[in-house]
Amino acid sequence: MFLKRKLSQNEITIGSWITLAHPAIAEIMACAGFDWLVVDLEHSVITIKEAEELIRVINLCGVVPLVRLSINDSVQIKRVMDAGAHGIIVPMVNNRAEADTAVAAVYYPPKGTRGVGLARAQGYGTAFQEYRKWLDNKAVVIVQVEHIDAVNNLEDILKAPGIDGYFIGPYDLSASMGLPGQFDHPDIIAAIERIRRVGSALGKPGGLHIVEPDIIELEVRIKEGFKFIAYSLDTRMLDTACRAGLSTVRSKQ
Repeated sequence: MFLKRKLSQNEITIGSWITLAHPAIAEIMACAGFDWLVVDLEHSVITIKEAEELIRVINLCGVVPLVRLSINDSVQIKRVMDAGAHGIIVPMVNNRAEADTAVAAVYYPPKGTRGVGLARAQGYGTAFQEYRKWLDNKAVVIVQVEHIDAVNNLEDILKAPGIDGYFIGPYDLSASMGLPGQFDHPDIIAAIERIRRVGSALGKPGGLHIVEPDIIELEVRIKEGFKFIAYSLDTRMLDTACRAGLSTVRSKQ
């Protein structure tokens, strides 16, 4: 089943984040069983060329490739979609106009404003009509809710046609509230609960990033009602596994 349909039916999907550009990392993570994988262009040094290679590997492994943009930019959206991304995660969407701009950049006219090119997504020119139909029915647009302005405008943002779900950015959200990293603060907890409540009322699935590979937190977030959850990322899983193994051995020496 395509991710867009799972999102529309409020099914739980679990993905992860890729910040290292080696195709083997994408292949290993795709074969691990994630529903989707995000190529991160915002907080990594991955280039557009490397992003295409990662998208290709993820896609050929049968997993949904998404791209987290570095900015809500129509040119970058066009390029990653032409490279074969199945959808985008758009950072710092704070109002309805910004949500509409992101959606328009994904779709061709008359639904959107995206320019037409013939790249990997369109079969290098052999499958444009098939891709156009696929795009209209299966492309995914996720907005990041990571500023208090977005929380205050959340109903308008999530009601924008073409928005399939949301993703909470807790660090930036807390910083915008003058409480950077204070996730136990009552105001932060209340803001996240409001996001979850509004999303649920509007039938828009949402999630957040569990940065450390903590299965207990994953289970807690699922019980809280989050449906679109990123479980850790390549660098944290690598670091955690290395440290855990060495710590076990060295504690016995």
